[in-house]
Formats: sequence, C-alpha cells, structure tokens
Amino acid sequence: MNADTRTRMVAGAAEMMARRGVSATSVREVVRSTGTPRGSIAHHFPGGKQQLIEEAVGFAGKAIAVPLQRLMQERGALEGMNRFIDLWRQALQASGFEAGCPVLAVCLEGPVSDEPGPAGTLAPAEQARLLAIAHEAFTEWQHLIAEALRREGLKPARAKRLAALIVASVEGTVAMCRAARCVKPLDDVQEELQILVGCALRKTGAP
Repeated sequence: MNADTRTRMVAGAAEMMARRGVSATSVREVVRSTGTPRGSIAHHFPGGKQQLIEEAVGFAGKAIAVPLQRLMQERGALEGMNRFIDLWRQALQASGFEAGCPVLAVCLEGPVSDEPGPAGTLAPAEQARLLAIAHEAFTEWQHLIAEALRREGLKPARAKRLAALIVASVEGTVAMCRAARCVKPLDDVQEELQILVGCALRKTGAP
C-alpha cells in the first residue's frame, strides 16, 4: 500500500465525482475502478469517505491550478484564458460530456457518506470543511488569473473582479455544456470573455 495506491484512489474519486457527483461516488466503486485493495481505504483514509472526498476536492483544485498557472505565465492573461477554456472543451468532448468539475460538485451536494438515509447526511462541520476546500480552490484559480491581469496593467480590484467573472463563467458554462451535450455554450462564453478581457487590457496599454 504505497503512495501510488493512495494517489490513484484520490484521483479516481475526483474523476468519479466529476462524472457522477459526490453522493454517487462510493468508496466501493472507487476501489473497484482504481483496482486497489479494499483495505486501502482503512489504511490510507481512516476518516472514510469524508476524508477521501476532501482530498479528492483538493486534488482536483490543484489539477486545474497547475496548468492554469503555467498558461498564465507563458501565454499571458488573454491567450492563457483561451488555452484554459480549450482544456475544458477537450475534457468535455473526450468524456462524451459526462465530466464536470469535482470542486463545483461539493458545493451543490450535501451527503457524502456511504450510509443511506439520515445517517448519510453530513454534519455541519463536515460540510463546512468541504466548502472551505472548494472555496480555497476557487480562490486560487481566481488569484492566478488576477495576477496575470495585474501583470498586464489592470488595477488590483478590477483584476480580481474580472478573474472572478472568468472562473464563474467557465464553471457555469461547463454545466451548461453537459446539459446541452455540445460545446456551443462554452464557445459563446469564450467569445464574450475574449472581447471583455481584450478591451480591459487595451485600456491599460498592454500589447
């Protein structure tokens, strides 16, 4: 039971959450889909499904933050945003429009326990931990975009607001694409974001 086993289980839980949501992500299914021993849960996640989901949300947040940071540094705010949206488009198409965002999933659902009924309802403290992890992920994405916008001349307050709009737009539009079973909503939102961000940067004198 090494670190690779643990990582596979966390990544597997994040992928399952992206496709099915939090409530439908069971420990049993994560073990089966990742090909890991059942005993791995007790060994690596003594807190059970709650701990596994918490770590999966953090994993998903970093899985998005790492390429986002690289794109913003290498491509700049506008092109970095476009490439970032392209990654979401590819993920949607590759999954047959089944994959969403695991971080968003925990904000929309409550129960994460494998126990059915009232026993499966999260205690307020457990739900608060999940929401705090999700908030941290959203905040990091927003910060990375805002930093890129500030580097290109936007004032901090405007950069922060615009970054929040970008994150919210992409997250919401991914859900719309899943419902529509096509990328047209993402294409439309990307076009409008390009106009908005491009105009904001031109006013600063950025190239």
